[in-house]
Order: sequence, then C-alpha cells, then structure tokens
Amino acid sequence: MKMARNEHGGSRWSKWLGPTLAVGIGIAYLIAFWAGGDPKSGVGGLALMSAVAVLLIVGGRSEVIRALRGQPSDERWRSFDLRATAFAGLVTIFAIIGGFLYEIARGHSGSPYAWLGALAGLSYLAAFFWLQRRS
Repeated sequence: MKMARNEHGGSRWSKWLGPTLAVGIGIAYLIAFWAGGDPKSGVGGLALMSAVAVLLIVGGRSEVIRALRGQPSDERWRSFDLRATAFAGLVTIFAIIGGFLYEIARGHSGSPYAWLGALAGLSYLAAFFWLQRRS
C-alpha cells in the first residue's frame, strides 16, 4: 500500500510524527514520575512535551520547524539534520565515557555507563558495516 504524498514530497503523516512523538514522550514522563511517587513532575513533563508538540504543529511555514517535524524540504536540510544528530551522538558518547571514568575512579562498577557505552559502540559498528555492505 502506497502512502499518499503531500506537496512537500513527504507522506501526509510526516507532519504529525514529531508532535505525536513529543506527546508520547510526555505521557511516558507522566507514567514514570507517577510510578516513582512524583506525579507533579510527571504533569510538568507532559505539559512541556505537549507545548513542544503544539509548537511543531503551529510552527507553520518555518523551515526549521518543518525540519524538526520530520519534513526536511531539501537535501541541505537533511544534511543539517544528519550533522546535528551526529554531533548530539558524539556529545552523548563523550558524556557516557566521562560518567564511566568518574564512576570507576570512585571505586564503583561504572554502571549504567558501561552498558550505555557498549550499546553505543556496538550500534555504531553494526550501522557502519551495514552501510558499507549496502554501498
């Protein structure tokens, strides 16, 4: 079954992907905080993520908002998204390595940083080899 395309080349559902994901994360915050005995923070998290969803929906014609919604208009915007994702990944990996080193220097096991670092390394290798085989 083919998905209908909108005037920007994306599927008609792509406009709703970002806002739906934001609200879904907000609901996950609500459930997790509530389960942890802090429903007030859960409501705050849901409110924040709902505000992000509204911004994405009413952002209109802004190319930045459209890109954040998952509707990059051209290859240039897709390139920005790819580079921003790579940068965020590198910052996160360095934070995980730093957290691991800090924890082992304190005489602890390094968890959960060790598991997160292993996941990052293994997923990078898997993606690298998969992409290499596809080209």
